[in-house]
Amino acid sequence: MFIVDSHCHLDALDYENLHQSVDDVVNKALARDVKHMLAVGVTLSRFEKIYPTLAKFDNVSLACGVHPLDIEDEPFDYERLSKLANNPKVVAIGETGLDYYYSADNKTLQQTLFAQQIQLANSLNKPVIVHTRSAREDTIRILAENHAEKCGGVLHCFTENLEMAKQGLDLGLYISLSGIITFKNAEEIREVARQVPLDRLLVETDSPYLAPVPYRGKQNQPAYVREVCEYVATLKGVSFEEFAQITTQNFERLFKINVQ
Repeated sequence: MFIVDSHCHLDALDYENLHQSVDDVVNKALARDVKHMLAVGVTLSRFEKIYPTLAKFDNVSLACGVHPLDIEDEPFDYERLSKLANNPKVVAIGETGLDYYYSADNKTLQQTLFAQQIQLANSLNKPVIVHTRSAREDTIRILAENHAEKCGGVLHCFTENLEMAKQGLDLGLYISLSGIITFKNAEEIREVARQVPLDRLLVETDSPYLAPVPYRGKQNQPAYVREVCEYVATLKGVSFEEFAQITTQNFERLFKINVQ
């Protein structure tokens, strides 16, 4: 069994009370057949700080970008991001995107930096990891205008409707499902999961956020992607083992790496 957590924030976990170290987190994941994970950055400073710790793990890949809710933490530096993203350990640009739910007063800046990060992804031939909330039309528009179909990418922690999923699929993007899909009020997302082709699905934790049932309310961690994988396999009518293999292959195809 080989499961991939396609999106986690290893620098944001609780290393004072829950985990002794990143090694501890990785070992807990391995014990549950989660054998690879993608650690995603949200600011360049945070990426630079955690990089020396994460770089030593063969089963941890990295993504580097600026999250729409973090764009005002430090001045955006395209050249700095480009230099960091050129590292072969970095397999994607992101997470980037648009979030009008929590931050609607800087839409223009969000859109500009989102477009620039897609352009960088294209120049490096690395996929883009997309965050979107309350910004469906602008997200798809900017992805299309900047030819995201060239670099590919993923709509991560998908919480939107089937129409947006189809628009993303039309652009060649993948859809990644998180622990939200196990929540009682997530029927719309479950319907999206049923409709998206198997070869375009990924699973993730987005840890430390959004722990799946039965861990809801606790801090999430990569080990818990197993519950997401099991749940979506049932929705898709395939065995857990088969779905784990399919999503691992999807991850390898999208991020152009071999992890098994």
